[in-house]
Amino acid sequence: MNIHEYQGKEVLREFGVSVPAGKVAFSVEEAVEAAESLGTNVCVVKAQIHAGGRGKAGGVKVAKGLDEVRTYAEEILGKTLVTHQTGPEGKEVKRLLIEEGCDIQKEYYIGLVLDRSTSRIVMMASEEGGTEIEEVAAKTPEKIFRETIDPVVGLTGYQARRLAFAINIPPESLNKAVGFMMSLYQAFVEKDCSIAEINPLVTTGDGQVLALDAKLNFDENALYKHKDIAGLRDLDEEDEKEIEASKYDLSYISLDGNIGCMVNGAGLAMATMDIIKHYGGDPANFLDVGGGATTEKVTEAFKIILADQNVKGILVNIFGGIMKCDVIAEGVIGASRQVGLDIPLVVRLEGTNVEQGKQLLEESGLNITSAASMADAAEKIVALVN
Repeated sequence: MNIHEYQGKEVLREFGVSVPAGKVAFSVEEAVEAAESLGTNVCVVKAQIHAGGRGKAGGVKVAKGLDEVRTYAEEILGKTLVTHQTGPEGKEVKRLLIEEGCDIQKEYYIGLVLDRSTSRIVMMASEEGGTEIEEVAAKTPEKIFRETIDPVVGLTGYQARRLAFAINIPPESLNKAVGFMMSLYQAFVEKDCSIAEINPLVTTGDGQVLALDAKLNFDENALYKHKDIAGLRDLDEEDEKEIEASKYDLSYISLDGNIGCMVNGAGLAMATMDIIKHYGGDPANFLDVGGGATTEKVTEAFKIILADQNVKGILVNIFGGIMKCDVIAEGVIGASRQVGLDIPLVVRLEGTNVEQGKQLLEESGLNITSAASMADAAEKIVALVN
């Protein structure tokens, strides 16, 4: 789950991570009032969307005085920002962060992520702050320094100091940078983050070390432990179909193709998308109905797939283990009748009660094409769609 920058900074502030003073605003008047309450000569007006690259898209402006705050707020609020992370459709700006300006001396990068190869958290640091870390990794990977963290002892002081020395933090700010890293790690672990990215981390003229930006992502499987974090979810920033899918415990991700997929199991779903591509088709989504799907869940899955107007055909690929093939068949039949399905549908069933499932499909009287294997299913749906 993603949250906005201003929300991330509030979370970090709880753990003693230094961030600039700022307030969220949902209107131009609130933006001006926020700037006035900060009492600084220079304010930064920042668009709040779930995407990076806001500055390059015109979503971050430095304002000198309340008149400029008003001008920039009017310009940014309601604007659709298109960045490299939003896709061509962009995202509409519905809220702003009004933040005090600061005397930036140097920009750095600090990030925490789970390294799957070692199953440990890694802290990364670079002197190339303000630049996309992917770009730094591609062009100058030697400028990224890493510390793998032992989960028993956590991030140690000497590891934080080693990173601070490696990225040339000024001596007068060294202890503050070390404290910053230690607090950031504590927030990452205690709030069950999947990513914590501070880009840029800055040193200021008065020796402060601040998170000028903050990106926090959270493990959705741990949200039951963090009601405060779950309450920060902004549904306006999420795909409507993905929101609907989450209500029924369906894992759904929208893609750009025209063949809708309904599969049980993430691995099988990935393999299904691969084999569709192999036979020249394009999957329109990733959709995992899980191991314990009911007729209701299958029906809702169909509705979500069909809500995508690009879908020209559907492939259902089910391996019945915990889930029984006859239950899936009943769901497919019920959903087809309920939504008035009028596009090609190919179903491949295998596993528990497979014969009963196939018989139900055959006797339904619906225009459903059965497939004997994954390859057969993919070949048939691609042919029917084309």
